[in-house]
Amino acid sequence: MEDNRTKSATTISLHIGQSASFSKTITETDVYNFAGIVGDFNSAHVNAIEASKSIFGKRVAHGMLVGSLISTVLGNKLPGPGTIYMEQDCKFVAPVYFGDTITATVIVTDIINGDKGIYRLETTACNQDGNKVIDGYAVVMYRGRN
Repeated sequence: MEDNRTKSATTISLHIGQSASFSKTITETDVYNFAGIVGDFNSAHVNAIEASKSIFGKRVAHGMLVGSLISTVLGNKLPGPGTIYMEQDCKFVAPVYFGDTITATVIVTDIINGDKGIYRLETTACNQDGNKVIDGYAVVMYRGRN
């Protein structure tokens, strides 16, 4: 019987231009659940009356809730299970409202260290109208599925 603890990880190459996406409609329940998990009950997210007085005119989703959709792509699609998240840069460029359908997309843009399986990926999120709401990049380590 083979002992998996002695196996070395095999690096699997990704290629530049490889991409994957994930879409989700952001609901009021998503926002309240996220607020409860992280403790961010900012009125811009959970208080319709106060949010109506804000620059957005109504409640918006937490930026990091929307940014978490990028993690969904990285951990489940590209590179996939076994991905180690090393760095993330997010620029929140537009608000996300309740009912918006957001598509998070990652694209392999650079092979930083192929031997160690370290890659840089462009990370974006766009709403149902194609408007970018998040722009950034991630650095990940991926050596194959565990």
